[in-house]
Amino acid sequence: MALDQEFDEESNSEGNEMSFIDHLEELRWNIIRAVSSTLVFTIVAYIYRGEIYHNVILAPKNLDFWTYRMMCKLGMAVGVQDLCVQKIDFQLQALGVGEQFSMALTSSVIIGLIFAFPYAFWEIWRFIKPGLRAYERKAARGAVFFVTTLFFLGVLFGYYIVTPLTLTFLANFKLDESIINQFSINSYISTVSTLTLACGVAFQLPIVIFVLSRIGILTPKFMREYRRHAFIVILIVAAVITPSPDIYSQIIVAMPLLILYEISILVSAKVVRAKLREEKAIKPVG
Repeated sequence: MALDQEFDEESNSEGNEMSFIDHLEELRWNIIRAVSSTLVFTIVAYIYRGEIYHNVILAPKNLDFWTYRMMCKLGMAVGVQDLCVQKIDFQLQALGVGEQFSMALTSSVIIGLIFAFPYAFWEIWRFIKPGLRAYERKAARGAVFFVTTLFFLGVLFGYYIVTPLTLTFLANFKLDESIINQFSINSYISTVSTLTLACGVAFQLPIVIFVLSRIGILTPKFMREYRRHAFIVILIVAAVITPSPDIYSQIIVAMPLLILYEISILVSAKVVRAKLREEKAIKPVG
């Protein structure tokens, strides 16, 4: 009966469907609001660029950064002194006349995109949601919360774990002691932003698995059968992300990805069970 009522509600709403032009107009305003939110955060980031650069963007190159202190404490606890970072041997420089100004603008836009992401995604979801069926909307309940939470967890993981590990290895790797590492500010910002945003995207794995399971491309059985293969791929990805030969660094990066894979299996199983219940409810009795 509940499903019949839902289908009746959907059929009754067909008479109130918007025209194609109305949909385009609504989409245009969704995009305008999303871009406007990004612009607001970008302007705020540019105004406070000095504090942001000193306390956030340039912080991973300093030995008193939170991650290095925690790694040293961990190293002392497990008896691995190599986890204590002794130096980060590189200098930053601006090679072009307007490089510092361009990097101020670029980093402000990146920060604007990160902080505007929840609202921008909510605007996109507002446009997509009315086109879904009732049971699809129910299945995707909490999408904005979960997507946003996973994104920010990924960003924090990229900033506090992946970025420091990568910087310390690349900064301290030398072909010869006579070679001085002098990185451009452009290269530094590109590395930090790429690693941070890449982790934010990578942490969307459970959401991607949810969608693929919903449309029938992936099943929990398939993911369990190929768990070992997935673990090998994750270890390879961790090795690429952290070029350091230190096995502990690779394990630190790989663990959250392995956990996300296991969570994705549970998500896929839940989706499959929900689909089976829907099929039984729709199937006519007798």
